[in-house]
Amino acid sequence: MIAGPTAVGKTALAIDLAKHYQSVILSADSRQFYRELNIGTAKPSDKQLKEVPHYFINTKNINELYGAGHFEKDVLITLEELFKNRSIIFMVGGSGLYIDAVLNGVDDFVDVPNEIRVQLNKKFEDKGLNWLQEEVKTKDEIYFSMVDTNNPQRLIRALEVIEHTGLPYSGFLNRNKTDRPFNSIKILVNQERTKLYSKINERVDLMMNEGLLDEVKNLIAKKDLNALKTVGYKELYDYLDGTMDLPMAVDKIKQHTRNYAKRQITWFKNKDEFKEFEPTDFKGILAHIDSNCK
Repeated sequence: MIAGPTAVGKTALAIDLAKHYQSVILSADSRQFYRELNIGTAKPSDKQLKEVPHYFINTKNINELYGAGHFEKDVLITLEELFKNRSIIFMVGGSGLYIDAVLNGVDDFVDVPNEIRVQLNKKFEDKGLNWLQEEVKTKDEIYFSMVDTNNPQRLIRALEVIEHTGLPYSGFLNRNKTDRPFNSIKILVNQERTKLYSKINERVDLMMNEGLLDEVKNLIAKKDLNALKTVGYKELYDYLDGTMDLPMAVDKIKQHTRNYAKRQITWFKNKDEFKEFEPTDFKGILAHIDSNCK
C-alpha cells in the first residue's frame, strides 16, 4: 500500500515499483474512478497508464454512487485473480476510508431512526456546509481528519450515528479487523511540509493551464452530484456562479488542497503500521518491501 497526501509523488513512485516487481497498480483514489473527471483529479497520464496496468481508474460514471464498501468488494475480487499470477501487487492512493476498507473491512452500523437524518439534512440546508464541518470537527476530530469534508452525505452520516449512540463515529470504524488472505506492507510517502505545499500550488497552476476550467464548465449541468463537490471543482463553480473572481477561486483551490493534504497526513500518521519514506527514497522502499516479503 503506497499511501500519502495529494501531490507528494505517489503515482510516479508506484509505477517505478510496479515495473521493478513486474506487477500492477490498483488505484485507491475516490475521484479517479470517474471517467468524466480528469484534469482536476490528477489521473495518471496516458503514457503512465501504458507503462503499467492500472485498475480502478475510469471505471464509473459520475452519476453512479460508489462508496468504500463497493470498493472493498470489487478490490477483493480483483486481488483474488491477480494473486494467481503475481506475488506482489501495489495499491496507491490517498483516500483513507477506501484504503481502510480494503485493508481492514467496513463495519455495519446500527440503524439510525429516519427522523434524525431528516433533522440533520434540514439543518444542513438551513446552515450550510461550514456548519456541518464544524459540528463533525467538534464532536469527532478523529473522523474529521480522515473524511472528505466537502462531502455532506458522509458528514451527516457521522453526525446521525453520534447523535443516536452518543459515541464518536470513528469509534465504530473497524472495531473488529477483518482477516485478509494477503499480507499488507503499508508505506506512507511524505515530505517536508513547505516542499509539499509548493508542489500543490504548482500542480493547481498546471491544472488550470491544462484546461481545468473548461472541464468544469462541461460538467456544469451535473454540478450538484457528490462527485463534483470536491476540491478543484466546487471552487470553480463558485466562480461561474459569480460568488468570487477567478484568481480568488484558484487561491481557494490551493488552500483547500493544502488543507486536505494536512488531513491525509494526520490520518496516515495515526496508523502506526505505516512506515514513512520520502518519495525519492526508492532504494529504501525497495529494501523495506523485500524485507517484509521474506
